[in-house]
Amino acid sequence: MSSDTGRENKRTSIDGRRFLVTGAAGFIGFHVAKRLCDDGGLVLGIDNLNDYYDVELKENRLKELEPRKRFEFTKMDITRCDELSGLFSPSGFDMVIHLAAQAGVRYSVENPQTYVDTNIKGFLNIIEECRKKDITNLIYASSSSVYGENEKKPFEEDDLLEKPVSLYAISKIANEIMASSYSRLHGISGVGLRFFSVYGPWGRPDMALFKFTKNILEGKPIQVYNHGKHVRSFTYIDDVVESMSRLIQLTFGGKMEKNHTIYNIGGQRSISLMSYIEEIEKALGKKAEIEFLPMQPGDVERSEAKSEKLSRAIGFVPGTDLVEGIRRFTEWYRSYYR
Repeated sequence: MSSDTGRENKRTSIDGRRFLVTGAAGFIGFHVAKRLCDDGGLVLGIDNLNDYYDVELKENRLKELEPRKRFEFTKMDITRCDELSGLFSPSGFDMVIHLAAQAGVRYSVENPQTYVDTNIKGFLNIIEECRKKDITNLIYASSSSVYGENEKKPFEEDDLLEKPVSLYAISKIANEIMASSYSRLHGISGVGLRFFSVYGPWGRPDMALFKFTKNILEGKPIQVYNHGKHVRSFTYIDDVVESMSRLIQLTFGGKMEKNHTIYNIGGQRSISLMSYIEEIEKALGKKAEIEFLPMQPGDVERSEAKSEKLSRAIGFVPGTDLVEGIRRFTEWYRSYYR
């Protein structure tokens, strides 16, 4: 099947479907909302536009979405039950894509209450509204952080989650348990996506690629934790969106199992952090001044994805070449910040 034909099939199955996308001003939420609109979906995006990072970046993502007539936005906090109830009542969503969360592993060490309020209470509010309004299709963001210090590599979906090392990871494990329970009790077909180090244009300023690019261009040192010994399955944003799009096709094509399912969404090559930095330097044409630091609380040394389950389900796994992905990001960064 050609890519054009595949695209047309996606438009046919999504056309006219109504989606609620939480965290629509966020990095992944923005890209997912854009793809859904371009494929014919009707998208209501919500976000509280908090100041965890640059609010102007979030607002500019929304400005990119505004010209799409199929997109609407409402500023809303998912921790507010009263606001959510009014949102869900008249809508009749075909699917809820829940991407709103308090991000950041290291931030959770110093701000635990925020993660309980947003990631656990907020998730419960969303899934409760799904139950009350008979919305049975839910896709939500989990994280590779749930694997914690598991010694077995690469990580697989059936691995026991016995060694989380941050409250952020714990909050995501809680989401998975809650979704599994609501699937059994209330028939909500929940799909949890464990994202692995997602990067790309319009990315978050607190992520390594963004911070490294900014500091290298400004002639400032970059802080490299664990003395550069980290290894990650970096995942390009377009691969994340393509994976989600295909999972949505399965759902509306009646081919998704009506239960709770977890998928790893991760790049297929594990890359050392130092190799990652070398590719950023090449893309920018400038060497980095590196300040090596010890491991940070809540972090893990190695995160490695196994995506055979995803491949069996959708016939696709994230595979964008790291060099190409970094090049696209640095081009966007230079254009955005001129």
